[in-house]
Amino acid sequence: MRQSLEQAQRIVIKIGTSSLIYPNGNINLAGIDQLAFVLTDLANRGKEVLLVSSGAIGVGMNKLGLKTRPVSIPEQQAVAAVGQAELMNIYNHRFLTYSQITAQVLLTRDIVEFPESRRNVTNTLNQLLVKKIIPVINENDTVSVEEMDHQTKFGDNDQLSAIVAQIIQADLLIMLSDIDGFYSGNPAVDQQAILYHTVHEITPEIMEQAGDKGSQFGTGGMVSKLAAAKRILAQNSLMVLANGEKPQVIFDILAGEEIGTLFCTKEKLERS
Repeated sequence: MRQSLEQAQRIVIKIGTSSLIYPNGNINLAGIDQLAFVLTDLANRGKEVLLVSSGAIGVGMNKLGLKTRPVSIPEQQAVAAVGQAELMNIYNHRFLTYSQITAQVLLTRDIVEFPESRRNVTNTLNQLLVKKIIPVINENDTVSVEEMDHQTKFGDNDQLSAIVAQIIQADLLIMLSDIDGFYSGNPAVDQQAILYHTVHEITPEIMEQAGDKGSQFGTGGMVSKLAAAKRILAQNSLMVLANGEKPQVIFDILAGEEIGTLFCTKEKLERS
């Protein structure tokens, strides 16, 4: 099955805060530069690439010299506003090094709830792809509280990346995080934890094996990643969860190497 990933034409890449921000709170500029290089190379191959990027609050905390995440929603939104501008500035600078144009797209939950909003967003994203522009997508943290500490069912960028993949009918979602894939337990504390190379269905037993979020700079955890995978499987598409420490791993994933966890229905596997 992994050999067929090279055939994926429309690809959503989701990068987590932990891959953009070092544990000490500083920005991982080397990782961002490598991500820009990889995605530009994919675009040069003729792939249609969309980037769903977390990190606004983490970058904002770094910009403002904050050591701990703000507690109140207005404070979080203010930090996110500062961080989103800085994050796009960094992305624009690094992507332009490789002559790749990007566009910022900030979304809110109404793209799911209202058909007209959904159509407008879909049309915008499709037009950007036609023009060979890579959309850099994030939730609009300054007006939405879903991704803050008042999380709801669509309130994090794991979910957002799956929703984006759904509305634009992407062939593949690659979710880059700070873990090598989905394990039967927390590998940091359970030496017997097993890495699942392939998951066909998100069952209650699978959900029970998920842990909580680990980074103060981000919001997503394994539960949200499995929820995103469930959405991807429901549309009979593909998702790979892998470690984003070195974004060049994307090349290896597309080349068919058994990296991370592939979420794929048995039906799709049998057709491959």
